[in-house]
Amino acid sequence: MIPKQARTLLAEALGAFILIFGGTLTIAATGVVNSGPIAHLVIALAFGLSLLAGLLVFAEISGGHFNPAVSLAMWLSRRLSTKDLIGYWVAQFVGGIGAGVFLYWITSRAVVKSTVNQPGPGTSVGTALLVEALLTALFILVILKASEMGHVGLVGIALTLTVVHLAGIPFTGASVNPARTFGPALIGGQWHALWIYFAGPAIGAVIAWVVHTVVVKGEMPRAPKPA
Repeated sequence: MIPKQARTLLAEALGAFILIFGGTLTIAATGVVNSGPIAHLVIALAFGLSLLAGLLVFAEISGGHFNPAVSLAMWLSRRLSTKDLIGYWVAQFVGGIGAGVFLYWITSRAVVKSTVNQPGPGTSVGTALLVEALLTALFILVILKASEMGHVGLVGIALTLTVVHLAGIPFTGASVNPARTFGPALIGGQWHALWIYFAGPAIGAVIAWVVHTVVVKGEMPRAPKPA
């Protein structure tokens, strides 16, 4: 019998892989076929539906985080231990790197590089950081509530990620997920402004936790237990 902890980490790695590979391969495909103005919508749907696929398969095993920012919010909410948080982070980044590797095998390093999140034309560093933080906060606010609602909640989470991409692609590429940006960045060799896609989602996770705790639960935020 495979230990529960091993299954949980495998679920997080595979779920992150499905999300990131499905989304970035669609970005590559829209570039190849030059689909023009509909590419924005297609990419948003690809990330949302890829997340839904991963959630339907793995959410009952690991909770279906697939995103270090989500796991951070769950840790702050005391739904995840510190030990599990570290394990989840490792698994999620492994899944993101795996997605980058497979995308490289299918396409090229230049294509992988083109899928890495970057601030859009005319978007300053400060604006990009703000957009990533706010969109992540919106996404995780939905997750913190919808994760208690069963399969209906899973659909809501996926739809929210679609909306996040529709809103954020022109400004930041709409990462809201450090593993989603880091995997393709590592394989594609694109490091410009990478810190935004770590700092923004981390700030967003904290914002979402505070709002959920105070407004939704009516409690005062408390620091998570160290163990």
